[in-house]
Amino acid sequence: MHANLWANRGFRHLYAAQIISLVGTGLSTVALTLLAYDLAGGSAAAVLGTAMAFKMVAYVVFAPIVGGLAHHFSRKPFLITMDIARAGIVLTMPFVTQVWQIYALIFLLNLFSAGFKPVFSATIPDVVPDERQYTQALAMSRLAYDLENLLSPLLAGLALLVVTYTGLFVANSAAFIVSAVLIVMTQLPASKLTDRLGGLRQQISFGLVAYLKTPRLRGLLALYLAVSSASAMIIVNTVVYVRGTLGGSAADVALAMAAAGGGSMLVALILPRVLDFLPDRAVMLTGSLVMAVGLAWLGTGPAFEVLLVVWFVIGVGWSLVQTPAGRVVIRSATPGDRPAYFSAQFALSHLCWLIFYPVAGQLGTHIGIEATAWVLAGGVVAFTGLAAMLWPAGGRIPLEHSHSEVDHEHEHSHGEHHDHEHGDGDGEAPHRHPHHHGRVEHTHRFVIDDHHMVWPQSP
Repeated sequence: MHANLWANRGFRHLYAAQIISLVGTGLSTVALTLLAYDLAGGSAAAVLGTAMAFKMVAYVVFAPIVGGLAHHFSRKPFLITMDIARAGIVLTMPFVTQVWQIYALIFLLNLFSAGFKPVFSATIPDVVPDERQYTQALAMSRLAYDLENLLSPLLAGLALLVVTYTGLFVANSAAFIVSAVLIVMTQLPASKLTDRLGGLRQQISFGLVAYLKTPRLRGLLALYLAVSSASAMIIVNTVVYVRGTLGGSAADVALAMAAAGGGSMLVALILPRVLDFLPDRAVMLTGSLVMAVGLAWLGTGPAFEVLLVVWFVIGVGWSLVQTPAGRVVIRSATPGDRPAYFSAQFALSHLCWLIFYPVAGQLGTHIGIEATAWVLAGGVVAFTGLAAMLWPAGGRIPLEHSHSEVDHEHEHSHGEHHDHEHGDGDGEAPHRHPHHHGRVEHTHRFVIDDHHMVWPQSP
C-alpha cells in the first residue's frame, strides 16, 4: 500500500505542498507571537487570543460560502489563486505597526485559508480514488499536522539564530508560493462543474444543509464536539497544569504537548491497517471514549510522568476520530459536491473549537484543572452517545426512497435520475433544458444532493 500510494505523482506533489504550507504557517505563528510582543508588550497574550478568534470566525463564516460556490470554479486555478493571495498577505506582516493591522491581516489570511483548505481536502480523493490508498493519504495528512506542531517551534528557533522574525514571515510567503508551484505541476482530474439548483443563497447554504441532513455526518459533528473538548483541554490548560500545579518547566510543557502528538502519530501510522478490518464508526466511537478515559484520568491529579501517559492516550483518541473523518465525508457526497461538504465539515469542526477553547480556559480558571477534566470527560461521553444515536450502524446500505413529481432546469446527463427523450437524440453529453421528473421509487446508495434533499425514513 505504501509503494502504490507514493507511486502516485499527483499525491506526492499535493502532499509536499501540504507539508511546505504547514511548516511555513508554523514559522509564521512563532513570528506572530514575537510581533505581538513588540507591539503590545505585556498585553501580547490578549492580542494573540483576539487574533486567533478572528481566525476562527473567518473559518466558520467564510468556509461554507466558498464551498457553496466552489462548484463554479476549476479547482486548480482556484487553489493556486488562494496560495498566491496568502503569500501576498503574509509578506505584508513585517510592515505592521499597529495591533488592529494584525487583526485585519489575520482575518484576511484565514479567509483565503478557509477557501483553500476544504477544496484541497476535496481534491485528494480525486487524485487518490482507491479507498485503501486514500485512507493511507489521510493518515499521512494527520502525521503531517502532528509533525508540524512538534517541529515548527524547533525550526523557528533555529531560524531565529540567523534571521529576525521578519525572515519567518518571508519564509511562510515563500512556502505558499512553492505550494502554488507544486499545484501547477500536478495533473488534477478534470473537476466536475456542478450546475446546482437554486439561487445564490441556496448554493451558499447547500453544503451546510446537506451535511446536517446526513445522519452519519451529524454523528461526525457530535464526535468533533468530543475532539474539541479534549484537544482544547490540552492546548489551553497544559501550561497551567504543568507550570502552576506541578511546578514544571517550559521544557516540561513542550514534552507534554509532544506526548499528545506522539499518540496521534502512532495511530496515524497503524490505523489504515485497522480500517481494513473494522468499520469507521466503531473505530471513531472507540476513539472518543478513549479521550473520555484520558480526561477522567487527568481528573485524578496525576504526577508529571503519568501526565505524559494521559496526554498520549488523549492523542490516540483524537487521532482515531479525526483520521478517518475524510472517508466519512466522501461517502456522503457526490464527487461534484465534495468541496461543499468538506467546507461544511471545516466550518462546523472549527466552530466546535471556537466554543471549547474559551470553555476549557474559563472552567480551568474558575473551578480548577482537575474539576474541569471531569466536566469535559462527562461531556465527551455524552457527545459519544449522541454520535452513536445520530449515526446508525450499517449506514452504507443502499436506501429505498421515492421522488415526487417536479419540473426544473439544470445541466444534466441521462442516467438513473434523467431518462427522457430528445428530439435531436443527443442525451448523453451534459446539456441543459427544462425537464420533468415523474414520481419514482428506487434503491441506491443515498447522498443528499439536488435530487435527494430529504433523508429517507427508516422502515
